Amino acid sequence: MRRLRQLAQRTPPGRERYVDLLRALAITMVVLGHWGVTAVGYDDGRPAGHSALADLRWAWPLTWVAQVMPVFFLVGGYANAASLAARRRRGGSAAGWLVDRSARLVRPTTVLLLVLAAGAGIATLRGADPAQVRTVVWFATIPLWFLVAYVAVVALTPPMYALHRRFGLAVPVALVVLVALGDLGRLLGPAALADGNYLFGWLAVHQLGFAWYDAAHAGTRGLFRRGLPLSGRAGALLLGGGLVALVLLTAVGPYPVAMLHIPGERLDNAAPPSLALMAAAATQLGLILLLRRPAGRRLRRSGPWQAVLAVNAVVLTLFLWHLTAAVLLVGLLDALGVLPTPPVGSAAWWAWRVPWLLALAAVLAVLVAVFGPVEARTRRPPASGPAGTGGRRLRAGLAVAGYAGVLVGLLLNSLAPKTAPEPLGLPAPALVAYLAGAGLLRLLRSGRVGRRRPG
Repeated sequence: MRRLRQLAQRTPPGRERYVDLLRALAITMVVLGHWGVTAVGYDDGRPAGHSALADLRWAWPLTWVAQVMPVFFLVGGYANAASLAARRRRGGSAAGWLVDRSARLVRPTTVLLLVLAAGAGIATLRGADPAQVRTVVWFATIPLWFLVAYVAVVALTPPMYALHRRFGLAVPVALVVLVALGDLGRLLGPAALADGNYLFGWLAVHQLGFAWYDAAHAGTRGLFRRGLPLSGRAGALLLGGGLVALVLLTAVGPYPVAMLHIPGERLDNAAPPSLALMAAAATQLGLILLLRRPAGRRLRRSGPWQAVLAVNAVVLTLFLWHLTAAVLLVGLLDALGVLPTPPVGSAAWWAWRVPWLLALAAVLAVLVAVFGPVEARTRRPPASGPAGTGGRRLRAGLAVAGYAGVLVGLLLNSLAPKTAPEPLGLPAPALVAYLAGAGLLRLLRSGRVGRRRPG
């Protein structure tokens, strides 16, 4: 508590605290959403989980608010623009920014993967079926599907921010057009045309974060070229326009109502992001702008701001480990022979939601207590002298290679079948690629590569 009070007191007056609140709320909603809609049953005598949304059609419109990944990319764009601009004001390079930015993402993710691989290896040595081991680890690593897109967006921040400074809001508009073209591929063929939406959709929302940052720090000058109007009127227009577009696209158009994956639906609005999800993102942005001023006033109070700081200190840890908490709780209850499996939507299922969420929160609290310090204690790289031209180029190339290794590793794990026999729970090529990339980025952060020591 004392440390939180100190951090709160040291908060710069110009900090956009609302962005931190949105990040904390977005991840909290993801965690509670995943837990809340999880239905647990038995498949061939073994516990198995699936989404209850297919049986809860009345809840599909609620996903227009509950699908909060656009919010996370929006605030990520703001934070990345702020840190990149600050680095450049100090004379730093884009490569140096990429290396430093990787620490908060890569370190907690590395710990998760190593712990899961070690646990899977022990289970395999004790006679567990490698295919079952893979299924358990696959479920625990579902959060990494999102991280693939976010790491890619972070890696592209320097060139995309340069495009934003030159073309402003025309960039997200162009990206949304590309998303629409990708959707045409899904509807009319070829379906592979939509694969680019995994990047275009999230980049579009991320670019709006750049525009928010510019509007908040540049006043009204150039606002409609690069900045995002932050007034309540702009929020109301976005909210209303987004809702109208969303209703038309889902009620009249070909898109599902749910913004999350529903088995059997013709399209998936989230994988990859669809035009309907872009409309939902606009709706959410409008609501965010409407609430910005009252929320900002409340965050000037010490108590609420300390709570936001506490969540953000371990926000990635919460996200990465929340499904591992579910795996551990289900395994424990199954071993004790007391795992409830009521039918979805029944009175017993709804009654089980409260103790289920409380028990999961307790398990996750333990995991955060153990692994949260890895994220909270992220250190800055040691100071070193300026690099020469060759050193800068080498550092930039190695930074790109490091990000590529991390991305390839995460992507290979996400694409691998969930029932393929994997003694370590993770495909060996995925683990090797990820660790190679993470190790390279760590080496760069240490200052031992591509920098000239002062002498």
